[in-house]
Amino acid sequence: MSTIEESLRAISERVKSHSSTMATEEAVKTAVVLPFLRSLGYDVFDPSEVIPEFTADAVGKKGEKVDYAIKIDGDIRILIECKPISVALDKKHLDQLYRYFSVTNAKFAILTNGRTFNFYTDLEAPNKLDVRPFFVFDVTDFNAGIVNELRKFEKSSFDVSAILATAERLKYTSGVKQVISKLIEDPSEEFVRMVAGEVYEGRMTATAREMLTGVVRAAFREVIMDTVKSRLSSALADTQEVIEKIDDPIADEPEIVTTDEEREGYMIVKAIVRDTISPQRIIMRDQKSYCGILIDNNNRKPLSRLWFNRSVKYIGLFDGENEERIIIDSLDQIYEHSDRLRATAAKYASGV
Repeated sequence: MSTIEESLRAISERVKSHSSTMATEEAVKTAVVLPFLRSLGYDVFDPSEVIPEFTADAVGKKGEKVDYAIKIDGDIRILIECKPISVALDKKHLDQLYRYFSVTNAKFAILTNGRTFNFYTDLEAPNKLDVRPFFVFDVTDFNAGIVNELRKFEKSSFDVSAILATAERLKYTSGVKQVISKLIEDPSEEFVRMVAGEVYEGRMTATAREMLTGVVRAAFREVIMDTVKSRLSSALADTQEVIEKIDDPIADEPEIVTTDEEREGYMIVKAIVRDTISPQRIIMRDQKSYCGILIDNNNRKPLSRLWFNRSVKYIGLFDGENEERIIIDSLDQIYEHSDRLRATAAKYASGV
């Protein structure tokens, strides 16, 4: 395991366990940002390399400070602005970074709340910080691809050209993913007309449009579900270990049999919430009467229950005070409860 990955895991666990104590910028700097910079090979104890409270002559502003500036080979190359972990990062938080970026030799800027890291550069116009980040990651849910991107920012291998070579692709890939996610949840009329026009020959009345919107939404989800199933080994690599454990005979409860429907339902739930909580924390534990989906393998942290051992199937949801069972006719209907599942996952992700 690389030094970066080891450090990210340690930081990730710290954020998961102690996010409630990171209510100030100083706490975020100490607990997250400085360890993060150290993992990239920067000497956080050398104020000529990692410069705290960096100031520069910005037009019309005096006395403003950026939390950190990173100097590489004698030049300021990275600016960092920190916010409390409770703050949802937005372009309004870019003001100081925006001004300082244009009056220094900085080529990259990082805005972070200790959990989310937004990386910016000047793809749109030289020496003018972009409003949209080209690289974003959640420290509590990182993967090998993220680690590879972060390696480009290591002090020992820092190369502006190498980073910029992939920055544009990363930026637009991220934007396209957001657009696709929005279309899945709420297909636009234009998109419905475009897709349905290939298969629907009738007149596009309001009734037809409403019907086709539902069809497009369901088809979109089925495509994703089919992709998840066919590429499970790569998209949900850690699932296989859980399934193998469930498949093993259980000495004290040999009558418990995990069905294909339960496994598939588990994978759907996991796919829905993987952007809200780390997939590694989501565990399936089958019982006699239902299949439980837990966070951290803890019975006190139920995410969902699949009541499939009966003629009428239910999904159990836990976004309220007690479990609510809802009848479902097909596994695809689990997607209709995505927001409630994510709400439950977010509750556990925040340490509640």
